[in-house]
Amino acid sequence: MTLIQVENLTKVYGEKIALRNIDLKIDRGDYFAVVGPSGAGKTTFLRLLDLLDEPSSGRILFDGIDTACPEEERLALRRKIGMVFQQNVMLNASVYENLAYPLRIRGMRNKIDARVNETLQLVGLTGFERRRALTLSGGEMQRVSLAQALVFEPSVLLLDEPTANLDPRNVSIIERIVSEVNRNEGATVVMATHDIAQAENTASKVAILREGSLVEAGDVGQVFSKPSEFLATFAGLWNAYPGDAVLVEDGLAVVDLGDDIRIEAATRKKGKVTVFIRPEDILLSTSPIQSSARNILKGIVTEIFDLDQLVQLKVNVGKEFAVVITKKSFKHLKLNLESQVYLTFKASSIRVL
Repeated sequence: MTLIQVENLTKVYGEKIALRNIDLKIDRGDYFAVVGPSGAGKTTFLRLLDLLDEPSSGRILFDGIDTACPEEERLALRRKIGMVFQQNVMLNASVYENLAYPLRIRGMRNKIDARVNETLQLVGLTGFERRRALTLSGGEMQRVSLAQALVFEPSVLLLDEPTANLDPRNVSIIERIVSEVNRNEGATVVMATHDIAQAENTASKVAILREGSLVEAGDVGQVFSKPSEFLATFAGLWNAYPGDAVLVEDGLAVVDLGDDIRIEAATRKKGKVTVFIRPEDILLSTSPIQSSARNILKGIVTEIFDLDQLVQLKVNVGKEFAVVITKKSFKHLKLNLESQVYLTFKASSIRVL
């Protein structure tokens, strides 16, 4: 059953068209990922769903109600929606007070103690009630933000890049919590992300945005099994190549990328596939290293990009691979254009679609 229906949705800021003629349906209970690069319109889309902004044209129906309704009715709709922003937004107060506030403004004062305790247990922060929220680590603060959005049991949970800049442990915790809330409590989840692997691993449905326009939408398996030209190009920032996969044992395949390049990937897929390898998952060295990783490619540095504390390199191994290392490592390895290097990565770090 459709919970959110978006019809011909357009949002313009000055001369910039942030969203253009979006038509989309989100069913009750969906885990819906909105995927696209920076500037694609993901945050704008969530702000419109959260009723923080109003469309320039088109409309949004929430459970059959047009959100262009009187302010009192619009506020009632908004109180059913939980939103987690990419940047933490919280009171300079205790964790308890940050979770109690959404309940107070919704007139749920008699449930405050019970819901705060239940929600802190859900996000793994039991015992943090008296801690000042702004003194917590980044991962803990993001879990408090998630708890703020969950404490009043919303019908819809909106997530704007919820795990950006978090360490793998907190990424895993937040993904697990959101999946449990979707599965066990029936909350409809809409998550904006640029991480294709995250969308594939967590969501049931996906929409791809490009420069404010909807490129494609559908079941995750359907969209990612045959990536569009744009999706492959977008993911190409993460080293995307088509290839032919042959299973060599259960859960392991050799993928022929052409140009005499074969890599081993942890997958049960075979035949025509597309592989994605994140630059951060590739270890770069100036000589072969002893490792359990199954893939070692020899190449030449062709481009070097300064990314403040990081350095991105392009390495030609027959195909061009992007690799990201710290500036400290870059200086230690004494790399230059035409430096000979080795790329090492695990079979498990390769995404196969």
